[in-house]
Amino acid sequence: MGNENKISTKVLLVYMIMAYAFSFLIRMIWVWQFQDNPSFYWNDQLMINTNDGYFFAAGAQQALWDMHQSNPRIPDMSGFGLVFFTALLAKITPFSFETIILYLPAVVSSLVVIPIILTARLFNRTLWGFFAALLGAVTVSYYNRTMIGYYDTDMFSAMAPMFILFFLMKSTIDFDLKSALYAALAISVYPFLYDQGLSVVYAMGMMYAVYMIFYHRNENTTYLSLILVFVSLLPFPLAAPLSYMVKIAVVAGLYLVLQRVSLEQKKWMLIAGILFVLFLVFGNVFGIILSKVANYLSTGTKTEGLHFYSVVQTIREAGQIPFAVFAQRISGSQLGLVLALIGYIVLVLRHRVFILALPLVGIGMFALFGGLRFTVYAVPMAAMSAVYLFFVIGDFFKDKKLRYGFAALATAAMLYPNIAHIVDYKVPTVLNKAEVEDLAKLDAIADTKDYTLAWWDYGYPIWFYSDTNTLIDGGKHQNDNFIISKILQTASPDLAANLSRLAVETYVSSGYAEAADTIFKNKQKGQLDPNVLLAELEDSAYKLPAKTREIYLYLPYRMMSIFPTVMLFGNLDLTTGKPEREVVFYPTRAVKNDNGKVIFANGIRFDAQKGELLMGAETREVKQFIITQNTNEGEVKLQSQNYHMDAAYVVIYMQSYGQFVILDSRTFESVYVQMFILGKYDPVLFEPVVASPYSRIYKLKK
Repeated sequence: MGNENKISTKVLLVYMIMAYAFSFLIRMIWVWQFQDNPSFYWNDQLMINTNDGYFFAAGAQQALWDMHQSNPRIPDMSGFGLVFFTALLAKITPFSFETIILYLPAVVSSLVVIPIILTARLFNRTLWGFFAALLGAVTVSYYNRTMIGYYDTDMFSAMAPMFILFFLMKSTIDFDLKSALYAALAISVYPFLYDQGLSVVYAMGMMYAVYMIFYHRNENTTYLSLILVFVSLLPFPLAAPLSYMVKIAVVAGLYLVLQRVSLEQKKWMLIAGILFVLFLVFGNVFGIILSKVANYLSTGTKTEGLHFYSVVQTIREAGQIPFAVFAQRISGSQLGLVLALIGYIVLVLRHRVFILALPLVGIGMFALFGGLRFTVYAVPMAAMSAVYLFFVIGDFFKDKKLRYGFAALATAAMLYPNIAHIVDYKVPTVLNKAEVEDLAKLDAIADTKDYTLAWWDYGYPIWFYSDTNTLIDGGKHQNDNFIISKILQTASPDLAANLSRLAVETYVSSGYAEAADTIFKNKQKGQLDPNVLLAELEDSAYKLPAKTREIYLYLPYRMMSIFPTVMLFGNLDLTTGKPEREVVFYPTRAVKNDNGKVIFANGIRFDAQKGELLMGAETREVKQFIITQNTNEGEVKLQSQNYHMDAAYVVIYMQSYGQFVILDSRTFESVYVQMFILGKYDPVLFEPVVASPYSRIYKLKK
């Protein structure tokens, strides 16, 4: 592969600016698609489109306005770079808070073009880096997790490691200790930006050590560089952000010392070796890596103590994925991935230093088993590899214009499916304006120490918009999922009320330990039988802990589509891990009505005259057919027709939504169905405080 003449810094900057602008403008497509939709706006700005974004946004709210003071799970500004930079930008720029959290992902993630271009420039092929930057910045997986509105630390996930990779590679080429210093400084701050990627940096550090010792073991600079890198990888037992500041100071000071001290190579080797051992021991390297793997490969229920249902297998990004999806995420298509893999092999054969990128490639490959989230790490290198292959093939053309023309056309062909995906990827905001208005009404009623009980998907938005606390959320959804699921699906209002009060007060009084584990004494001496306690909680006279705060129950319409999944966690005998019963809950729509015989989109047929459901080849009798209609005042009007008193099924037509629900008679009695769909509640136990077609919020009276 022939080399270009080394380009000037001015041309280099032009390449970077063009690639950055391309990345940002492509991300603006989402804004242009939804800018005229008023239901996606709040405070005169488009809302964000990822639930997890509200976790960090709530942290920034606390840093800026002292909100969420009673919430033990709010991310601290000192420990999370995203929260720190968001708060800083809100203070020093004229942009609104909503504008900052909306656009920051695109602003930061587009920086990935810089290390891609700089890495290619190490080999005097800056144009290769430019084309690769265009592709890598907008490939499916990277785009999906860094698009405008995807306010999350993922904006640093692949961008920061590419900077680290560039400096590590540069240190092996120019053998200048300063390059290793820059790599060590980048490694030092990486956990502040993206703590979930610690195992990635560990793998890169170990690969760097293997590479340097294997190929450059006779060079003093090798061991000096490793000393800097190993120190940057060591955890400093100090509170953030002091730990990051101290580490940076130590690394910088160590660099100055290493430049001035002269020792025998064996002594440098010994020091590097000692630091490596310390890194392995105190960095808990293998523990972190193995726990990550185990977490994403785990299935089913827990085997020790009570048998709670595991959340991992219900999250799409944490499950195994088909090869076609895997390939599309990393390169835009299966052919694109094949070209990238071939390109990477050719790249390593011609420039062995690209072995240092193997951890990023390997972790990306792990996505086949671990889930979608890992594909993002491989995207930049896949882009560089594929485009490199295009330049290698282009070198067979003698004419320079044909050579670069081929590389440009091939890159454009790789870009096409990715941009087509972006145009079609019309992700809505997490909540719509009407839903946020309901939470804003709750904010006006509730105190910051109060709790809102809801499924974990809605935890972070509840923090952000209502300034109340939750029992489960996007990062805390383990055993307490059982409690919320049980509250939502129980047919006993007393159980729902008593368990709500018991869980919240136990959670707070225990110092925010897992409420379910504390209540049932899970894995402790004297472990309780949950079935006995739950039966006792159905008694209205059950003695509860003293009330210290208000509790609200949040029942949104959007939960209907996931309610069967929600029920999995509570429809469980915790002593055996087996489901208590078979649940039927099918939200659907009518596609045809033929003289009282309704055909639903899911293939089920309902004979409204006979009161029968045809489900496949079986005919099931219907107990009741109910029509609901929401009024402007937030009430629900009901019309009911009874059929077979002992039948096991109920059909509900939610007229205001054009929605049918086919469900079993026990699920029909659940809190969610009765209190949200039908608007029925026990006035002794609950008081409606917010009611709209989008959500119903009840205050617990006990």
